[in-house]
Amino acid sequence: MVEWKISPGLTDYEEALALMEARVADISAGTAPESIWLLEHPPLYTSGTSSRPEDLIDPDRFPVYEARRGGQYTYHGPGQRVVYVLLDVGKRGRDVRAFVRQLEAWVIAVLDAFNVTGELRAGRVGVWVTRQDKPLGPDGAAPEDKIAAIGVRLRKWISFHGISINVEPELEHFSGIIPCGIAQHGVTSLVDLGLPVTMEDVDVALRREFDGIFGDPADPIKAEFLQNVKNPQP
Repeated sequence: MVEWKISPGLTDYEEALALMEARVADISAGTAPESIWLLEHPPLYTSGTSSRPEDLIDPDRFPVYEARRGGQYTYHGPGQRVVYVLLDVGKRGRDVRAFVRQLEAWVIAVLDAFNVTGELRAGRVGVWVTRQDKPLGPDGAAPEDKIAAIGVRLRKWISFHGISINVEPELEHFSGIIPCGIAQHGVTSLVDLGLPVTMEDVDVALRREFDGIFGDPADPIKAEFLQNVKNPQP
C-alpha cells in the first residue's frame, strides 16, 4: 500500500525536509508505508549535489536551500506541483536508473492526459516539450522548454525528493537561476501552453497514472507503456 497525502497551502521547505527524513526512516524500519506527498512551496531555490555557484544568478531574490538530492539548481513556488516520492526502491528492483526512468514515464503519462507530448533529451535532466508555437531557432529547430524537473536521493534504498511539474507557476521566477544548469532552453507550464489545467486536475492524473508505472512489474499494460516511452534524443 502507498499512502497519498496532499498538503493544502504552502509548505515550508525545511519542514518538508524534516518530515521526509522522518518518513524515510520509518519506511526503512518497516513502521510506515510508502508515501506520495503532493504539495506546493513558497518561492525558493534549491541546490542539488551537482550545483555550480555561477548558476545562481540572483542569490538574494529568494531563500536558497541545500537539498542534498541529485541535480543542480531548481526553483519551487506556488503553482508548481511538487511530488515527493517516498518509495522502497529496494523492493522495486534495486535499479536506480530504472527507477528514474519510471519517474520520467510517470510525468510523460500525466502530460499525455492533457494532450501534451513530454519528451526526454540526452544530457538534459527532466521532461521537455517542443514549442511549435514559437519561432524556429538559428539552427532551424523548434525551441524546447522544460516543463518538469526530476531529482531524487536514496537512503537504504528508500527514495525521497522526487519531481515537480509546472502547472501555473510564475515563470519569471526561474530567471534567478540557470535551471538545472541549462541556459540555452527555457521553461514552460501547462497554463503557459494554453491549457486551463488546475492543480486538482494534475493530482487526479498523477493518482490515475501511478499504478500503470509503479504497480505490478508483471502487468503487461505497464510493461508496454514503459517500452514505448521515447528514448532520449540528442
